Amino acid sequence: MTDKRKPIRFGVIGLGLMGREFGSAAARWCHLLNLDFVPVITGICDTNEKMFGWFESNFETIQLKTTNYQDLLNSREIDAIYCAVPHHLHQQVFIDIIRAGKHLLGEKPFGIDLAANEAILSEIQRQPNVLVRCSSEFPFFPGPQRVFQAIQASRFGKIIEVECGLLHSSDLNPNKTINWKRMIDKNGEYGCMGDLGMHPLHIPLRAGWLPVSLRAMLSNIVTQRPNAHGEMVPCETWDNATLVCDVESSEQTFPMTIRTYRIAPGEANTWYIRILGTEFSIEYSTKFHKTLRTLPYTAGGEQAWHMLDMGYEALYPAITGGIFEFGFSDGLLQMWAAFCDELAHGREGMMQPFYCATPEETHQQHLILTAALESHRNRSVAPVASGS
Repeated sequence: MTDKRKPIRFGVIGLGLMGREFGSAAARWCHLLNLDFVPVITGICDTNEKMFGWFESNFETIQLKTTNYQDLLNSREIDAIYCAVPHHLHQQVFIDIIRAGKHLLGEKPFGIDLAANEAILSEIQRQPNVLVRCSSEFPFFPGPQRVFQAIQASRFGKIIEVECGLLHSSDLNPNKTINWKRMIDKNGEYGCMGDLGMHPLHIPLRAGWLPVSLRAMLSNIVTQRPNAHGEMVPCETWDNATLVCDVESSEQTFPMTIRTYRIAPGEANTWYIRILGTEFSIEYSTKFHKTLRTLPYTAGGEQAWHMLDMGYEALYPAITGGIFEFGFSDGLLQMWAAFCDELAHGREGMMQPFYCATPEETHQQHLILTAALESHRNRSVAPVASGS
């Protein structure tokens, strides 16, 4: 049978954890229904050739294997790139990808710092025909989509407060070998905020809730870790960050708290958002991944939280029955479908309206994180630039 779907030929730069996750998403594209496009991995790149094996074993479509990413950019067999490299490489590699005319889905935070991010965005402006988006999969879960729908419908009355975050626990182990995310020269001064921040910020920024000011509390809890040789070396980056923000929307002002923790005992990659309002409140956490909590309220009425078990609710229909559960790999698959959909049909022609995180949203993220560093350094409230 001839496959009538439009192939989107991908190169993958960085074949580690998330590179393999993209490979897995492409391999299970048949899980999605009624799409007229399909990603095809035709090129792979990593500085460590040992990373080639998994891809070679699972993708017969690969035509190019290389340790030099420029080879992918020069290939006529590649339309788009997924890039997952350490933060200090974002500026050069992302700019080279965009300049080569390859569409890009890149990992967070889109530059090691604000200057790097702005350099990337400048190149995007010079290449208007190249689609560039940032990886952020959690908003594609059913729960976050319900939250975003409530925001769009202005259900909350007056917003009392917003809280969102991403919590890890693996760095609680002081014997965990140090990696590049604990090194300022590779991860950047943002520390945990740079790697985790776009996850909790995606929905608030999409809602237009860019803070005007914030107070940041940053913690470096484990200050030394063993290196690959067992020698104790400094851990230079922030483990945990709490940002207490002032948000001024067109209609109201409210506090918003953002937490990005690498040391949150007992938390295994917990993403959450909680919005309290005078007429409606909503809460979702991946800790209880099927459960959506809502509290509708009318003056003088009872105040009771409602709990709904959500099944497989997907923006892009899939073969999974609605009664079954949605997981991390499903969120990634939906995110990739949104990127490919926008690439194939444009923003206005997408099958559904929720698109991937934009370069402009990554810039707002950098404005927030830059203000957080200033706030912590001065032990004071710092203004957040408007980004206009």
